[in-house]
Amino acid sequence: MSDAIWAALADPHRRAVLDLLRREGGCTVGRIVDELGASQPATSKHLRVLREAGMVQVHKDAQRRVYTVDPEAVARVDAWLEPYRKLWNESLDALDRHLDTQPGTPKHS
Repeated sequence: MSDAIWAALADPHRRAVLDLLRREGGCTVGRIVDELGASQPATSKHLRVLREAGMVQVHKDAQRRVYTVDPEAVARVDAWLEPYRKLWNESLDALDRHLDTQPGTPKHS
């Protein structure tokens, strides 16, 4: 996976843009500006970084540009994270088993 994706995801404003696009299914720059309260130039710059990293797609709708999350990019991030998620799940399962053997530990389901 490219370093550009990690650089794009590292910025909280770009993550907020991605969250908004995920929730809304797509937005224009103006809508993103209105929803997130950033300036139009800053929002355009964030969208350019996200687009160059392959995280968003842009489609023309008449004279408007509508930005959407690229599901393939999200799938690549998810695939990269999978071994780490498995590692955490195994560690948490081991902790759960250990706690179940301790006296005075409340049992849960």
